Amino acid sequence: MYSPQLPLARGRVPSSSPSSSFSFDAQHADPGGLEAALLQIMHDHHHTSLRLRDQAERAKKDAIQNAARVSDLLVDAVNSGVQESFINEKRIEHEIRALAITIARFMKQTNQWLTATHAINTAVKEIGDFENWMKTMEFDCKSITAAIQNIHQA
Repeated sequence: MYSPQLPLARGRVPSSSPSSSFSFDAQHADPGGLEAALLQIMHDHHHTSLRLRDQAERAKKDAIQNAARVSDLLVDAVNSGVQESFINEKRIEHEIRALAITIARFMKQTNQWLTATHAINTAVKEIGDFENWMKTMEFDCKSITAAIQNIHQA
């Protein structure tokens, strides 16, 4: 009886039973045929494994190329946003420098105006003081003139 496993090699041997046209009988088997079959199986296995190895290598190379392509696309997508942010940052820095220059100019101008207004205030105060002094002097002169006229008339 045969086991449920298939035999590795079968030789063609004429059989007397009509139900089985193929059977393996160690006494009637052609040793060269069995060896050739085993060699053919080994050869087929070797070629199949080489073909599978080549397919796996090609699949690996394709996967690496696809991963590199995806990585490049992701980097490009991120870099475009980064590049735009960098350009905006440069614009903002330029505007900050321009504003700092404008502020410095306005501060200098404001300090000049403060100095000028302080000088004007001082001059006005001096004029007020001078006017007050002049009024005092005028009053004193009138008093002296009146006293001299009183002395002269008396």
